[in-house]
Amino acid sequence: MSSAHTRWGRPLDTLVARLHYLELASPDPLATAQFYERAMGYEVRHTNDAIIASGPDRHLIFVPGAPKTLMRAGFAVPNVAERDRLAARIERAGFSHRPVVTDLLTDAIEAVDPDGNRFVFGIARDRSQGMQALPARLQHVVVASRDPAKIVRFFVDALGFTLSDDVVDGEGGIRTSFLRCSQEHHSFAVFKAAEDRLDHHCYETTDWNMIRDWGDHMASEHIPIQWGPGRHGPGNNLFLFVHDPDGNWVEISAELEIVDHQRPAGRWPHEQRTLNSWGQGLLRS
Repeated sequence: MSSAHTRWGRPLDTLVARLHYLELASPDPLATAQFYERAMGYEVRHTNDAIIASGPDRHLIFVPGAPKTLMRAGFAVPNVAERDRLAARIERAGFSHRPVVTDLLTDAIEAVDPDGNRFVFGIARDRSQGMQALPARLQHVVVASRDPAKIVRFFVDALGFTLSDDVVDGEGGIRTSFLRCSQEHHSFAVFKAAEDRLDHHCYETTDWNMIRDWGDHMASEHIPIQWGPGRHGPGNNLFLFVHDPDGNWVEISAELEIVDHQRPAGRWPHEQRTLNSWGQGLLRS
């Protein structure tokens, strides 16, 4: 590993990026986009083949398709040099990438993980200047996989993410892995399941008082809180969850752990208190 470091003490051969947008499939893209207008304060515009929703520090794209399907996740890198380092790393790991044209990122490349999920990396286009809404930055995305170990290897070896924590069952098997590409505890996570699919995406707000305000906002829109408020073990963040019309979990988070790069990866037991140290967890089997 190179001894040269970027900001946050991160070695140059690890990725520096942040989640910028998600492209989600939906059986009814318009109805789902309208839900996000109410729930998350998005402003919606139509293109020829998609619906694009934008808000302060958050973007979603909706296209026709099966529910709980992640079509693409777009990450913003700070500059073209970072993208070029990523492209070289992907090639060294034995994977491929291709240039793509997107509405929300420029100078972008796309790579595909072993489950077929597509990840795009480029320079952010700012489509949310002047928009007003409660603060909630699009921060992480979580998928389910029948073989999460392959996904973790791809994210570490090819994309340059860093492992923050694993959740381990009683037999020593890894059930969930949390990975980061910034100083925040995770921007991506994957857990073991019977099928490959999208699980949830998360928005980071400012503090506990804003979790309260988001809860009040959901109540004003008659959107029930499905889980929380609570506090996760890995990441130590406050949270609440709602469901969108397609059954995707949508998380509002605050005070996510800031991680020094030298911190070793942690191990957590697969139990209720790991998911929610305050009380009931939704433990995945």
